[in-house]
Amino acid sequence: MTAAFTVRVSDETADKLNQIAEKLDRSRAYMAAEAIEAFVEQQEWQLAEIEAGLAEANRGEFASDDDLAKVVGKYVKSARQS
Repeated sequence: MTAAFTVRVSDETADKLNQIAEKLDRSRAYMAAEAIEAFVEQQEWQLAEIEAGLAEANRGEFASDDDLAKVVGKYVKSARQS
């Protein structure tokens, strides 16, 4: 089952969508649906990760000072060597 609805975008975005659809030999509607599905998946994942992190924090599950220092040290050393 699918649902249909109207969405407004700028002329510039519509033009870009048309160009991409043409290059991929797809309809503009198909490309818009793909973009919305990808956005929804990304937002679902991100919100689930945020909620999981908040739940961990509420339980008092934090990295130790040593764990944090190791992670920071890893990236600080990498940046200095670059």
